[in-house]
Amino acid sequence: MAEALVGGAFLSATLQVLFHRLASRRVLNLFRGPKPNDGDKLLRKLKIKLMELDLVLDDAERKQFTHQSVKNWLEELKDVVYHADDLLDEIATEALRLKVESQYQTGLNQVRAPISTPTSLLDAEFVSKIEEVVDGLEDFAKQKDVLGLKEVASQKWSHRLPSTSLVDESRVFGRESDKEEIIKLLVSNEQSGSEIDVIPIVGMGGVGKTTLAQLVYNDGRVVEHFEMKAWVCVSEEFDVVRVTKTILEAVTSSNCDTKDLNLLQVRLKESLRGKKFLIVLDDVWNESPGHWDSLRTPFMARACGSKIIATTRNHGVASIMRTVPVHHLRLLSDEDCWSLFAKIAFYNGDSRVHPELEKIGREIVIQRCKGLPLAAKTLAGLLRSTHDVEKWDNILKSELWDLPEDKNDILPVLRLSYFYLPSNLKQCFSFCSLFPKDFEFEKEKLVLLWMAQNFVKHPNSSKTLEEVGDEYFHELLSRSFFQQASGSKSSFVMHDLVHDLAQVVSGQFIVRLDQEKLHDISTKVRHISYVQDDYGELKKIQAIENAKQSRSFLSWKTPRFTHVISSNRVLDDILQALRCSRVLSLSCFNIVELPTSIGNLIHLRYLDLSRTKIKQLPEIVCTLYNLQTLLLTNCSSLTTLQEDIGKLVCLRYLDISGTNLTKMPMQMGRLGGLQHLTDFVVGKCSGSGINELKEFHHLRGKLSLSNLQNVIGDKDAFEANLKEKKYLKELVLKWGNTTDDSCKTKRCWKNCGLIQT
Repeated sequence: MAEALVGGAFLSATLQVLFHRLASRRVLNLFRGPKPNDGDKLLRKLKIKLMELDLVLDDAERKQFTHQSVKNWLEELKDVVYHADDLLDEIATEALRLKVESQYQTGLNQVRAPISTPTSLLDAEFVSKIEEVVDGLEDFAKQKDVLGLKEVASQKWSHRLPSTSLVDESRVFGRESDKEEIIKLLVSNEQSGSEIDVIPIVGMGGVGKTTLAQLVYNDGRVVEHFEMKAWVCVSEEFDVVRVTKTILEAVTSSNCDTKDLNLLQVRLKESLRGKKFLIVLDDVWNESPGHWDSLRTPFMARACGSKIIATTRNHGVASIMRTVPVHHLRLLSDEDCWSLFAKIAFYNGDSRVHPELEKIGREIVIQRCKGLPLAAKTLAGLLRSTHDVEKWDNILKSELWDLPEDKNDILPVLRLSYFYLPSNLKQCFSFCSLFPKDFEFEKEKLVLLWMAQNFVKHPNSSKTLEEVGDEYFHELLSRSFFQQASGSKSSFVMHDLVHDLAQVVSGQFIVRLDQEKLHDISTKVRHISYVQDDYGELKKIQAIENAKQSRSFLSWKTPRFTHVISSNRVLDDILQALRCSRVLSLSCFNIVELPTSIGNLIHLRYLDLSRTKIKQLPEIVCTLYNLQTLLLTNCSSLTTLQEDIGKLVCLRYLDISGTNLTKMPMQMGRLGGLQHLTDFVVGKCSGSGINELKEFHHLRGKLSLSNLQNVIGDKDAFEANLKEKKYLKELVLKWGNTTDDSCKTKRCWKNCGLIQT
């Protein structure tokens, strides 16, 4: 793996957040010192020093490749900037607390009296912390001069996306003969022996092995030829149980809960018996003959003509599995590579309208892409947002192409494409190194995670944060940092090499704990993901307890693993360590309650308790005033929400689908900023009725209304103002029974025009 980089972009984007905080009237009002203007002077001094350092970050990011001292300077500066952000967020949180508590107690929509200064934040110790940060920044400012760091002209790349739709990933150039050759092998009923035919596609990373396999897999001739098909992404860990289970679920079109290998293989053998099938094993790494022998046992019940395709970078893997000659996937010709590049970089793929750019583009393809499709797609995605000849020429001649090979084992084209991303997109991309390789993620959830980390800039227009985050996502997608997952319209993945890049640029600040990483966590770690599996759970938990500065804790559940931490004491220890967290995911944890120490996480913006056995939320959750996202999906033991949930005025996303709530808490209408609410259970009492929905002007997506028999008359139904919620895509109406009352309320909804006779 390449030596980790320290992104000046991380700092630059974080500094923009700090500048926003320092301009906040609430923060300024709360930081008035004991003497007039003392607090103002200190904050102004802090801002000036941050701005001074911000000017040289682009230069530092370039020089860190060849100057270790600059890299060290960036790394140490990042620690100080993070600390400053935590302190300012603490002030902003206290300001928010005072406002919410005042409004909640008085019932007013707006605080009329000035907010009093919280002495707890203005004691000598807290002021001393800010002064310490300022002093530290002054030292960094002196060091920058010694290091020769200067202000340089920043490459400003347009955020404008072309008006055309995203490039179709199924479009391929120069692979027709490869495709036909493999299809010819597939549709042939000849057998090479007693074993099932395995066709290995071998090639370097980024050459298009998966894309070729997808083309073949979806070709009409192949679809007609085979009775059953299954696609499995194997990746680095060849888990025979997981692969067998995935194949079984694909051929039976049903979920399978067992993890017993013998039972899985018996079921799979019966499902395949006498059938002609095609199985694709994508991205195989493991060279163990034992794993392959174990996996193929059920395939012996096949019909003649059944086939397996395996894609791999490893010739050793191919030699173990193959029964027919290996298909070596070569690099594209310069002309085919240019066709792919032009298709993405130019409107409708037509480069003739920009002859100067075409000339430079062809040189980029020949000199830099060198026949690699991933390189062509990535560079074209970078350049498609600009027609500036100078910028295209800068890419062609960038010094980043000439770094020594021992400094880098990722594709230079990927490194360069990352370097030219806007600073906020660099943050968003590197954060994705928290995902395991080949992890399929959803756009909506990822945007919520970015928002929780303040990676998404506050829009100056009428756009919501979610809409801006959506633009960020599509920009990374258009530049081939993300790609659509096979067979799914809503899930996305990162190519292996792109994932490697994310790990490199995130360095030691982001750690993914899995079976290969049971080491102690550095105090510099800011984001942690926790892979739930059977390996070293206790060691992982102990490592997490050292992450005092971590801003993220995300857990990923592997298919084989069914439970994690059940001890409340252990969970309490983790929460005590994660006081700086903005993101906390305890999804699938075997817990029935949350410790009250959750209230110490005052910075928390994203809380995922989905698929836990939790019965109720502790009252103290309602003091997490910054909380934006609360996921309670499939918490089937949850029957009530806390009455004070209205204090969570920053809440934008509330998922209570799959719970067993019998009513909504009182005063839900206070959550007027909600953008997404999955369900609303209509109550009979004032404060929990359907009319509470009138304040939710911005609801999007799908909303399910249940217990509508509790709506008594037209007035309440009209007050809900559902017809004016123009961003809702789907509205589900549910009645608890078919009594006369239900019939009356159905007439109410007909009168409102929401259901038809």
